[in-house]
Amino acid sequence: MVAPWHLYLMAGMYVVAGLMHFIFPKAYLRIMPRYLPYHKFLVFLSGVAEIVLGIGLCFAETRNLSIYGIILMLIVFLLVHFYMLSGEKASAGIPKWILVLRIPLQFGLMYWAYFYLI
Repeated sequence: MVAPWHLYLMAGMYVVAGLMHFIFPKAYLRIMPRYLPYHKFLVFLSGVAEIVLGIGLCFAETRNLSIYGIILMLIVFLLVHFYMLSGEKASAGIPKWILVLRIPLQFGLMYWAYFYLI
């Protein structure tokens, strides 16, 4: 069975998002919650996770595992989204309405991944 094009779109989105952790690490370091340790390591780890999970979506053998990984990753990323709402410095200069909008977007991304479970 050939996967639909939008599955590959999602896969590409996660691979590109993961690469951004390595190209612009300072942007991700700025939004790391203070209560988490090893900020650089976590930024790179999350980048690797996004890349690996995105690639995993492209293969039937790893698709379901990647989907569960993406959903779990997005749940963990909610910590960052809520942290960014905690104050001016934590928001990294992003308008509050965008920060608020990102929370339901996370749930939309989770549903999009869940949609492909076999």
